[in-house]
Amino acid sequence: MATLKYAMPTERQAERFRFGVFEADAATGELWRKGMRVRLAAQPLQVLFMLLEKPGALLTREEIAKRLWPDGTFVDFDHGVNSAVNRIREAIGDTAANPRFVETLARRGYRFVAPVEKLRGGEDAPLDPSATAIEEALVLAEQVLLRATAAQTSFLASPEELPAASHRLARTLFLLLQVMYFGFYVGLLFNLAEVNELLSALPKPEIWFGVAVVSAAVLIPLRAYLLSALFFRAPGMEAKYLRLWPFLLPLDALWALAPFLLLHHIAFGVALACTALLVYSPFAQRSLVLMGAARSESAQRF
Repeated sequence: MATLKYAMPTERQAERFRFGVFEADAATGELWRKGMRVRLAAQPLQVLFMLLEKPGALLTREEIAKRLWPDGTFVDFDHGVNSAVNRIREAIGDTAANPRFVETLARRGYRFVAPVEKLRGGEDAPLDPSATAIEEALVLAEQVLLRATAAQTSFLASPEELPAASHRLARTLFLLLQVMYFGFYVGLLFNLAEVNELLSALPKPEIWFGVAVVSAAVLIPLRAYLLSALFFRAPGMEAKYLRLWPFLLPLDALWALAPFLLLHHIAFGVALACTALLVYSPFAQRSLVLMGAARSESAQRF
């Protein structure tokens, strides 16, 4: 791997940027938060300055790679770019899911979405680097909490980690999964006597029977909403689904057991195999939405 040769461009040596409670000084290569310096490595800091130079404009992954590795010797630049942006977000308390500063444009790059104030040399006095012990502790606690949250969600795929797929394919697969679940719910309600007989072998069968019937009754209108929203191309569907996903996850995990309600018709081994596949279904739906299932064809990013 090539060694990074870090140097700020000369034309902005006397330039500083202020956004929110942060100030970034290009002359010294430093980032400050309310007067307290924020530690940030050279590569992420260089990417941050690139974003601050053109707030609101797309900064492609290729542009970032060309600046960080001008000789082209770093072959896995995708991982390097992702890592640099993640370090920026950790430092400024941002997230990819709900960006306040750095927004990801899937498979294209990034853009800085917050207002940026550019300060030329001598125009404004530098922020006082002194900070109280209480404020330092609050900043440290905020960074620790952010890292803990990021660690909890790191197993979920990000848009950059997913393969490119056509809008039509992602949309079709997502719709088929909704139809599959809809069939589960209707099938259960259509065969209540058979389901009740199967559940009678479990402890407190009336509770399990009630959970199955109530969850089916709740999820039928929810699946109908998802089907109609995608069919009629409702605006903002991607963001709405991602907000619904944490609620759907435990319910879809519960309904992964649906094949066992068919034990009068299929073998136990087949039911077990189907359940193992269905456990992945909520994660597959989330990935398909991130791959473009909920966007219009004109809004495709790949």
